[in-house]
Amino acid sequence: MVIEWLKFEVCSEYHNFFLEQDRLIWTDALEKYEGFIDKQVWMSPDDEDEVIFVIRWASRELWKAIPPEDLELTAFRFKNAMGDIPVRMMESRELFVV
Repeated sequence: MVIEWLKFEVCSEYHNFFLEQDRLIWTDALEKYEGFIDKQVWMSPDDEDEVIFVIRWASRELWKAIPPEDLELTAFRFKNAMGDIPVRMMESRELFVV
């Protein structure tokens, strides 16, 4: 199993909208791929603008088999949905479960 760990900075006043759009666009798209297990959202008690996604994949091979053009289209849809709301990916990590 592999973990896709993504850390975002989103102004706390936009958290609900950000999470809703992420669920409707990103999570909905990723759930269709073989290897997707689940996705959790973590919020930091120390930084109200921090949002972390922890996505579990059955294997790195299945995760990386997603066609790049599908990811690009999903990213485009998400960016359009967010409009002028600033969203910054602060960190992206790949972790293996041992």
